Amino acid sequence: MQVRLCREKTSKSVYAMKKLKKSEMLRRGQVEHVKAERNLLAEVDSAYIVKLYYSFQDDEFLYLIMEYLPGGDMMTLLMRKDTLTEDEAKFYIAETVLAIESIHKHNYIHRDIKPDNLLLDLSGHLKLSDFGLCKPLDSSNFPNLNEPDYTPGKGAKPLPDNTSRLTNSSAPKRTQQEQLSHWQKNRRMLAYSTVGTPDYIAPEVLLKKGYGMECDWWSLGAIMYEMLVGYPPFYSEDPMSTCRKIVNWRSHLKFPEEAKLSSETKDLISKLLCNVEQRLGTKGAHEIKAHTWFRGVQWEKLYQMKAAFIPEVNGELDTQNFEKFEETGAQVQSSSKAGPWRKMLPSKDANFVGYTYKNFEIVNDDEVAGIAS
Repeated sequence: MQVRLCREKTSKSVYAMKKLKKSEMLRRGQVEHVKAERNLLAEVDSAYIVKLYYSFQDDEFLYLIMEYLPGGDMMTLLMRKDTLTEDEAKFYIAETVLAIESIHKHNYIHRDIKPDNLLLDLSGHLKLSDFGLCKPLDSSNFPNLNEPDYTPGKGAKPLPDNTSRLTNSSAPKRTQQEQLSHWQKNRRMLAYSTVGTPDYIAPEVLLKKGYGMECDWWSLGAIMYEMLVGYPPFYSEDPMSTCRKIVNWRSHLKFPEEAKLSSETKDLISKLLCNVEQRLGTKGAHEIKAHTWFRGVQWEKLYQMKAAFIPEVNGELDTQNFEKFEETGAQVQSSSKAGPWRKMLPSKDANFVGYTYKNFEIVNDDEVAGIAS
């Protein structure tokens, strides 16, 4: 997947263009995910969801033309700020609640909400993106996550990270600052790895036991924790250890004293990072909105309020608020090396029939002439 800035030739409007390789979507079994994202973006009209203007395809690629949000993403903001104040976090968590609520009302589940997918517009307000097409966690080679935690001893290997193990009081314990330093060091690498990061994924999704909309509220709790503490609640230096901590969350969910979190903050996080049956939001977003942590939030006026951060943007093509990373050879390889999947794709591929879309409420007919990237 590639995301590039592009300009419409006639109107000169600037957009973000997501480019998806058909053969890769087929190889990864993501055809239905591709369609679901296109359908959701076309169907959901919310100030907190990134807007889709067009979708189209050629023989080799699918294209989504979306609004460009120059404020960057929450991942970059957190990498630069380390932590947010409670008021700053409250603003962005409240906007994330409204974003999640808007897709749930249309019976969609995101499943992989994380700071990378929370984009900021020119005014600093938040919009949710990447519905099922961001790199999923590749857990195909993981052992059974239902297994209990490893406990050091005869015939057992300790988890391959140095974080405090609650089943082993003699293990070295990192301070909040040490854990934050380790997280920051690995964060960029994890974001762009082929495996992805499981830090925000609900245990029921990892266990593949069936899940509902409540899995998105777990992700909200993990993001809230990171905003205020500086790293996700179950962070380890390798994805497998993180997965084990998530599945065994009762033993691993701890609040560092140095973070000085309020009792209301810890209460809300604990009611989001818990069993599905007890999780706040299971009966609807109103359960979360009613929590005392959000006291004073004017939900109906949130988008009209001044954002917690106003991004610095110098011109419509400015990308300074996004982390920069090198493109791999695989991303830019020529189509002649696309492999056997290439041969399976006729010019009118039945797998992607009906993908083309135009948002008639937003786009004028004279703006369809062409896109220049």
